[in-house]
This record gives sequence, C-alpha cells and structure tokens, in this order.
Amino acid sequence: MIEVRNLTKHYGNVEAVQDVSFSVGKDQVLGFLGPNGAGKTTIMKILTGFHFPSSGTALVEGFRIEDNPVEVKKRIGYLPENVPLYGDLTVDEYLTFIAEARLIPASERKQAINTSLESCGLTAYRSRKIDTLSKGYRQRTGLAQAILHDPPILILDEPTNGLDPNQIIEIRSLIKELGRRKTVILSTHIMQEVEAICSQVLIIHEGKIAAQGTPDEIAGTMKGGDTWELIIKGADAGSIHDKLTRLGEITSVSAAQQEDGTTSLTFFVPGGNFSGRDIPAGELIFDWAVAEGVKILGMSRKKLSVEDIFVSLTSDSAAERMASADSNVKGEEQ
Repeated sequence: MIEVRNLTKHYGNVEAVQDVSFSVGKDQVLGFLGPNGAGKTTIMKILTGFHFPSSGTALVEGFRIEDNPVEVKKRIGYLPENVPLYGDLTVDEYLTFIAEARLIPASERKQAINTSLESCGLTAYRSRKIDTLSKGYRQRTGLAQAILHDPPILILDEPTNGLDPNQIIEIRSLIKELGRRKTVILSTHIMQEVEAICSQVLIIHEGKIAAQGTPDEIAGTMKGGDTWELIIKGADAGSIHDKLTRLGEITSVSAAQQEDGTTSLTFFVPGGNFSGRDIPAGELIFDWAVAEGVKILGMSRKKLSVEDIFVSLTSDSAAERMASADSNVKGEEQ
C-alpha cells in the first residue's frame, strides 16, 4: 500500500528527515512515534502530497508522490493535528463542501456523507453547527471528512490530542474499527494508544528510524533477555542470591522481604533462556523452586512496554544534547 524509499527532506540547512525507508501493508495500523521535532509530521506531509522530498521517494498504491500527487491524494484520507473545520457551518454543510471539493459526483454525495456520518457516530449531530460541538465530536467530524471519499489509506496526526479520557476511548475505538478495513498510519504521543491499536510500530528520532516492527519484535531485539518477577515463600531475601545461581547465568537480582513473610524477587535472564538448556526458562525456574523447597505464590515474565522502548531509544541522545547545550551556555557566560 505504502512504500517509502530513502526519503530525505531539507529545510534550508536543516535535515528534517534522513534516509528513511519503510513499508505499510494492507489493513495494517502503523504507530508512528517520535519526540517533538523528530520528523513525523514532515513524513506525513510528504506522503499526503503537501511537501515533496529533497531526495528519495514514496509510493502510494504504486503511484510516486512526485509524479502523481492527485492520484495519491485520491487514495489518502488525512487528518492533520489541527483539524481543518469551519465552525459557522453545520456538520452536514461542511461535509457537503468537502464532497464538492473532492469532486465526488453529485449523485453519490448524499450516500457518501451518510456513510461517513454513520461510521463516525455523527448522524444525530448532522444539523449542529461545528462551533457548538465538543472537541471529541469535532475530532469525529475531522475523521468524517478524512473517510468521506472512502480512501484505502488513512493518515492521522495526533488524532486524540487534547481530548478527555472518555473522548480518547471513543476516538481510539473508532480508529481501531477503521483499521479493520483500511491501512492506517497513526502519529501519537500516547503509548497506551499504540499498544491498544497498532500492529506495527515505527520510532523515528532526529529524522532517522530508531526502530521498527511489532512491539514484541522491537522489545526482543533491544532487551536480549527476560525479566522475571516472583513472589516466593520459604527463602529469605539474604540467602536467595546463592540459591538462584544454581539455575545458571542471571543478572540484576533484587530480593525484598515483605511484611507477610514472603519475598519479592526480580532477576534478569540474558537471552531469555538459560544457556545449554532446552527447557523453557519458566519450567526451569519452577523446577528450581521445588528442588529448593521454595513455594512460588506468584510468577510473571515482564515485557518491555512501548513506553519503555520509546524512552530507551530517544533519551540518551536527548540527554547528550541537553548536556551540550548546558556546556555551550556556561562557555558563553564565562
């Protein structure tokens, strides 16, 4: 559906996007993540034909954006971060205007408007002026214009920005439903949103791709192992480290005695399994506990969240930039 090849974009001396390549397949929902200024919106504007790349290219259903911008726009529904609405129009009047601007034939406009209103839960609000709608329903109206021409691809830039928790749930549910029949690229700062909606994740930082794949794939590549959390009875926090070493290589052992006499135990298994063992780590941990006379009351393998991944991939260089800025400021003051 979308293929991006070595995309680069300059604004004067600023390189906003640097040699970015990725693809999005049919009926996939891609979570597009990155700090402010990372280049997310620039890439979205290129994909929607608002900007052209300085080098590289992007194809939408086989059409190069530089050669066929009109054909590309026919196939994309775009919801920018600041929704383009006219507050003095009713929802119906606004969608009629958009239908005319998109050259939807007059004989098909009424059905197209009714379908988008129904899909976005706006049928009962069609006669309301946009200025009188809550922010959540204005977002719904923006989504209605994006899907009005029934495009196969949706590009949504911060669609839940500024909404209250109930409105976020409503819009998130709507996007998830649309993602079952359309390809969606979703830019967001809400990590729970990515975990709830997206099948693929692309993290961009300083104009470059920092990671891409499913959340599990990225976490597995980054982590190189698993963190286990156990609640045990029958061993005190002071002696548990020596007992654990009989399992094999482990690191980051943390044990704390609880008031109820149990011990909270956390440790890391590099590589996810104990070296030289064919049995899964979980089974070996259970067998170890039985052999040591330790009762396991609770046992879980902790996975990295999308938020953990995002922070890990973007915080180091951010900290370096801040340190450099501080150094420059101090140098100027001296």
